[in-house]
Amino acid sequence: MTGPARRAPKQTHVAEKGKLHIIPLGGLGEIGKNMTAYEYNGEIIVIDSGLAFPEDEMFGVDLVIPDIAYLLEHREQVRGIFLTHGHEDHIGGLPYILRQLQVPIFATKLTFGLIRGKLDEHGLVPHENSREIRPGDTVRQGPFYVEAFRVNHSIPDAVGFAVHTPIGTIVHTGDFKFDQTPVDGEVADFHRLAELGQKGVLALLSDSTNSERPGYTGSERSVGRVLEEVIGNAKQRVLVASFASNVHRIQQVMDAAHKLGRKVAVVGRSMENVVRISLELGYLKVGEGTLIDVDDINRFPANQIVIMTTGSQGEPMAALSRMATSEHKKVEILPGDTVIIAASPVPGNEKSVSRTINNLYRRGAEVVFSTNMGVHVSGHASQEEIKLMINLTQPRFFVPVHGEYRHLMQNSRLAESLGVPKSNILIGENGVVFEFTEGTAALVGKVNSGMVLVDGLGVGDVGNIVLRDRKLLAEDGVIVVVVAIDRDSQMLISGPDIVSRGFVYVRESDQLIEDAKQKIRDALANADGRRLGDWSAIKSLVRDTVGRFVFERTRRRPMILPIVMEI
Repeated sequence: MTGPARRAPKQTHVAEKGKLHIIPLGGLGEIGKNMTAYEYNGEIIVIDSGLAFPEDEMFGVDLVIPDIAYLLEHREQVRGIFLTHGHEDHIGGLPYILRQLQVPIFATKLTFGLIRGKLDEHGLVPHENSREIRPGDTVRQGPFYVEAFRVNHSIPDAVGFAVHTPIGTIVHTGDFKFDQTPVDGEVADFHRLAELGQKGVLALLSDSTNSERPGYTGSERSVGRVLEEVIGNAKQRVLVASFASNVHRIQQVMDAAHKLGRKVAVVGRSMENVVRISLELGYLKVGEGTLIDVDDINRFPANQIVIMTTGSQGEPMAALSRMATSEHKKVEILPGDTVIIAASPVPGNEKSVSRTINNLYRRGAEVVFSTNMGVHVSGHASQEEIKLMINLTQPRFFVPVHGEYRHLMQNSRLAESLGVPKSNILIGENGVVFEFTEGTAALVGKVNSGMVLVDGLGVGDVGNIVLRDRKLLAEDGVIVVVVAIDRDSQMLISGPDIVSRGFVYVRESDQLIEDAKQKIRDALANADGRRLGDWSAIKSLVRDTVGRFVFERTRRRPMILPIVMEI
């Protein structure tokens, strides 16, 4: 006699006393959805809560967020979420996470402002213990003392965190670069990083995005000079497409336009929100009379107009893409316009960006983009800056994060070239558990991790089976077969009727459809009468018959949906 079925135990890796667990739930082996859990003595803090954008085969999916099953299993132990900066791949998942995990959030002023805007849209309010922090502040949550230090990035108010624990200090860089001439004058805190290194850093978790790029990343201020030159030489309107959150880039466009006597209109919902919040919080300063409403652009000569817009990544629904196809309600590309794409394509977006550039040229615009002009610099550290971060902090252990696997590998080689022993470099993937003591580090297990797909209002209700069906529909279409069966005699009394979508155009394939219908009639006529009494058996018979026939004739495998009506 067998006993009741036993449930598989949950995947838990609660750190033993005196051991620190660092668990990346997103951001390793990928660009996006950054999230890392720190666990000590049964208490947890989380750094970042980002999203990623769907890959091409994720048909219909809007966003991808980290799987937080591990955090939900230990929800009573989670003390708070700390945010490094306001980019979507670091804060975009918050509205979905906070629905399930009511914990305080800690972020710098601009980041907090952007978060509030997101939460308002979702009808959420921050936890009552949430608060703004500044570089230099230290927040105690359980056994963790989390200290923010300033770094440079492509958005103001970016910080890294020194996580002080009973066994040592972990430096979590966040996205960073070292800009000696930042637009806002706020240089990264070299002094504090060196102090941390002198006192002893147990482990450095370092941004790997540009680890393959030699040298130094250019200063954001250099872009301002190029933008001013291009705008100054333009004979007609200038349109500048950039990441909505790149406030420094927006500031430099505003400055150049004001200096050159041009008005600036902002187009695109996300950029409008960022500009509004940045103005309210004092992170964006605009000359009097420079900013105008997009509805007023036709009131001024073309050579006095600059339009800041979204769509630098070729997103189909973004403002620039719709302008390039003459589908935008308020702005149309005119011959003689100069369009500046002040961003580099994110890996995977190259085709979309190229398509947008081609469409802009078709409409008579002059296009200036990052591959042929200095209208963009990265916000991430190149090799020499990564080396500087390692030399400043002098970590005992090194963990490359934030990047595809090849980026992690290259970052590990940089650390090794500076004398970090190979045995002290840990390369992992999402869900892996890094365990640290005062003198050791190892990979000790894995927790549930992965991705949750957001489709419209649905969060997590689209899984692999749905994606597989969508892929099948996209590639081979669907065939719907309708038959009517007599309830008493179990005989076919009507049909089969066949409707196809995305498979063949019926009028041009009448014979194929008629042959398929005959195959169904023959299969039903030759079937066992008892089998026809079972609807599921009829559906299986129709599906198998049509599937074999269609594949033999076309070498395609469309989705086949049998509909059986009993009369």
